Amino acid sequence: MDHTSISPASQLLSAIFIVFFVSSSTSEKAPYTTFAKDATGAPAVTYYDYIVIGGGTSGCALAATLSQGAKVLVLERGDLPYGIPTVTTINGFIDTLANLSPTSASQTFISTDGVVNQRGRVLGGGSALNAGFFTWASADFIKQAGWDPKLVKESYEWVGKKVAFEPKVLAWQSAVREGLLEAGISPNNGFSYEHIYGTKVGGSIFDRNGKRHTAADLLEYADPSNITVYLNATVHRILFETDERRAQGVLYKDMEGKRHVALLNKGSSKNEVILSAGTLGSPQLLMLSGIGPSKHLKAHKIEVVLDQPMVGQGLSDNPMTLVILPSALPVEISLIEVVGITRFGSFIESASTHINWPWVDKIGSGFGLFTNQTKDLDKIRSIIARRFHNDPSGLNFGVILQKIMGPLSSGTLELETTNPDDNPKVTFNYFKDPRDLQRCVQGMDTIIKVLESKAMSQYRDPLLPIQDLLDLIVALPLNLKLRHVNTAIDLEQYCKDTVQSIWHYHGGCQVDRVIDHNYKVIGVGALRVIDSSTLLYSPGTNPQATMMMLG
Repeated sequence: MDHTSISPASQLLSAIFIVFFVSSSTSEKAPYTTFAKDATGAPAVTYYDYIVIGGGTSGCALAATLSQGAKVLVLERGDLPYGIPTVTTINGFIDTLANLSPTSASQTFISTDGVVNQRGRVLGGGSALNAGFFTWASADFIKQAGWDPKLVKESYEWVGKKVAFEPKVLAWQSAVREGLLEAGISPNNGFSYEHIYGTKVGGSIFDRNGKRHTAADLLEYADPSNITVYLNATVHRILFETDERRAQGVLYKDMEGKRHVALLNKGSSKNEVILSAGTLGSPQLLMLSGIGPSKHLKAHKIEVVLDQPMVGQGLSDNPMTLVILPSALPVEISLIEVVGITRFGSFIESASTHINWPWVDKIGSGFGLFTNQTKDLDKIRSIIARRFHNDPSGLNFGVILQKIMGPLSSGTLELETTNPDDNPKVTFNYFKDPRDLQRCVQGMDTIIKVLESKAMSQYRDPLLPIQDLLDLIVALPLNLKLRHVNTAIDLEQYCKDTVQSIWHYHGGCQVDRVIDHNYKVIGVGALRVIDSSTLLYSPGTNPQATMMMLG
């Protein structure tokens, strides 16, 4: 589905919602310009010990580590975050989302479920675009993954020294924290990176000056003499030995369409190609290289290297539902800082902001949203003014949202075309497993308790019923799904009809299905996958710290 087919109000509300997850920052020069170069300057053929496909949340950490003892090449299809000021500023970030060009740092896709989503196309990957929340996986998750707890902790700390900070919690976030405690999400665990039941303040990749620190910053750990990063380099396929099923390199193109080949050095069995292209990119590239369900590959006239029916299977996206609370009081612009970790499988989070209508006009124009811009914008203004009597010059509001753990529901990824620049066809099957829906309903009950808490009373109009807040969300097309007559009064239907993504999708190259426990692709030599596509479930409240740690 084309991005331009998203409904105007849906794109507008998505833009408004996303602004919660950004903080002011200043553009700065990359700290490693000696080894980060545009791919147009790459030789036709190069040789390395390791070739990392994708400089994202895992790929940057991985490449920095490998460079301590080997020659490493990173191929990133996007540009430096430092060279794109819009990526690291609160206003510019929305401009980035509005940029539909082939080189935009954020690439929009829409699942067949009708939910709008984004993927990173910039060095640092999703960490250059996301909410910034930095928190570790639970001890149970680490145990089930079979990881060494001591090494995991050391790796988290290695990452955190570069990118993690304790946020300064202001009025709105403090009220939400107290509201969560009133709602029974206890104890108060203070500030912690650890995943523990109760209410806590987590870390952030935004420092207290509002500067974003992405996974790209981890390349400061790299040995500059051992690493090369080619930017705007799109890998088209993995190359294999002619006489055995073993990776020998990759074919990639620069932004001018010129072909380049990167090959593994001979003489060491340890040399490898490592896929770190993300949940969509890694299974997509395996298929484009001939590893995947043979029938599907043949339908796209791709020569089959290995019939592997599990590539692209087990794709999941954690459902998110939310309530917006218009406030008569001014609120700070806050990111995700406080979280309530429930025992029933829902994580309750919040953010707040002020927007003015001229800003909304600007965003609407930037996205090219409206077939009738005045009519659509006036409709949104009318809904808010009629129900909530907010300041006509703009809107102070907070959002309280939930992420469903797991999830237990899953779907598939398939090729739409053989062009790696195109999004694959993605289906997540939200709430296919009824246990996910049960958790969502319990989470919505908890959100309502928070809204009704004494701590939140300073922000909520006492004459404003909760039902009006639910009605508002139902009235706003936050996705492409149809609404039912009972959506606003039945929390099960509310979850189904207003579901959104929290951008924590994963799977498609999972352990014991596509890769082994050493992340090696089963049945293929010299090829691994290390990124979120390997996960069975999302680790805790936010996966980015764990993905950096894994790298």
